[in-house]
Amino acid sequence: MVGSRDRLSQLPDDFLLQILSWLPTKDVLVTTLLSKRWRFLWTLVPRLNYDLRHYDNICPRFTQFVDRSLLLHKAPVLESLNIKIGSVCFTAEKDVAVWVRIAVERFVRELSISYCSGEEPIRLPKCLFTCTTLAVLKLENVSLVDASCYVCFKSVKTLHLLDVKYLDDQSLPRIISSCSCLEDLVVQRCPGDNVNVVTVTVPCLKTLSLHKSSQAFEGDDDGFLIDAPKLKRLDIEDYWGGFCYVENMPDVVEANVDVIYKNTEKLLGSLTSVKRLALCLITSDAAYPAGTIFSQLVHLELCTCAPRWWDLLTKLIEDSPKLRVLKLRQKHIRRAPSPRAGWKQPVSLPKCLLYHLETFKWELYEGSQKQKEVATFIIKHAIRLKTAIISPKPSSTLLEKHEMLKELSSSPRGSSTCELLFD
Repeated sequence: MVGSRDRLSQLPDDFLLQILSWLPTKDVLVTTLLSKRWRFLWTLVPRLNYDLRHYDNICPRFTQFVDRSLLLHKAPVLESLNIKIGSVCFTAEKDVAVWVRIAVERFVRELSISYCSGEEPIRLPKCLFTCTTLAVLKLENVSLVDASCYVCFKSVKTLHLLDVKYLDDQSLPRIISSCSCLEDLVVQRCPGDNVNVVTVTVPCLKTLSLHKSSQAFEGDDDGFLIDAPKLKRLDIEDYWGGFCYVENMPDVVEANVDVIYKNTEKLLGSLTSVKRLALCLITSDAAYPAGTIFSQLVHLELCTCAPRWWDLLTKLIEDSPKLRVLKLRQKHIRRAPSPRAGWKQPVSLPKCLLYHLETFKWELYEGSQKQKEVATFIIKHAIRLKTAIISPKPSSTLLEKHEMLKELSSSPRGSSTCELLFD
C-alpha cells in the first residue's frame, strides 16, 4: 500500500492534476492528507465539480465548502466549473451568482449549472452573457430573462439549454445566434419558457437535439424551425404535437425522430442523406413525399407503437435499397388500437432484401398475426440475412414463447446461413 502511494507521488504534477480533475472536488480535498506535497496541489486543479448530493443535501455545509475552495483556488485558468444545487438551498440564486462571477473572472472555459427540476428557475448574473472564454455552456432549470440585451458567446461550441426560461420568443434565437462557432446544441423545452417557436439558424452546427415532452404544450403553433446546412446528427423528440420545418439540412448522417406530428413530409423528406435512422411516428400516412429514396440508409430502427406501423415499414424497406440492419421495437405504450386491416406485402421484393439486409432484430415481440406475417416475410425473402434475433415481451408466458419459437423456426428462410436466435 505504501509502495503504491509512493509510486503515485512520483508522478509529475501535471499528470496528477489531470487525474484529480475528474473527481468530485470534495474527494480531491481529501488528498491533502496524503503528504506535504499534496497539501496545496488541489488548489491548482483546473476542473472543479460540486454536487449538493455529496453533502447529504445539507445546504450550509455545501455552500461553505464551495465558497472556501473557490477562494483558495489558484489555477490561472479555470477549465471547468460544474455545479449541481437544489431548492434546499434557499439562497441558491445568490450563491450561484457569486460562483459564476468568480468563474468568469478566472476565464472559465466550461460551465455547467444544474438547479433541481420542478422549482422556479434561478437567475444567472449578467456578466455570464459576455463571457468570451466560454467554449462549453450547459444550463438546467435556470432563467435567462436577463439575457434580453447584449449577449456574446463568440467562443461557445457546445450549448445545452434544459428547462430554461427566456424573456420572449426572440430571446432564444438571439442567444443561439451569438454563438458564432456553435457546433453542438441541445434545447429541452419546458412549460412557461415563454417560447412558441424554437428557431435554429446556425451555419456551422453539427449536432442538434430538440426535446419537448411535457403535456403542458398545446396547439399547432408550437414547434421548431431548422436551418443548419452542416448538420450531421439530429435528435428530435416531441410527444405533444406542433411542427418541425426544415429549410436547409442536406448532410445529416444520423437521425432520431420520435414525434406525433400530423405531417412529417418536410422533416423526413430532408433526411435522404441519413445512414442511421431511428423513427417513431403517430401515423404512416404522408410520412414523407412520394418518390423519396433513402439511398444511404444502412441502419433502421422503427417503433411499432403507432397504428398501421407496418405500412410505414413497407414504404421504408422499399425506399431504402442499401439497408443492412433492421430493428423493430415498441418504445411506447400503443397510442391507439391497431386496426383490423391486414398487412399488405410489397408488390415486388425490395432491393435491400435481395442484396443487403444482414441483421433483423425484433424486441418485445408479441407474436400477433400481423407481427408474424411481417417477421416470416422478412426471414423468407432476405436472401443475405445472417442473423434474426427475436426477443419476446417479458410478460409472455413460457407456452407463448414456445409457440413463437415453433412458428418462426418452421417458416422458410431465404438465406441458408441465417441464424435464428431467441433472447
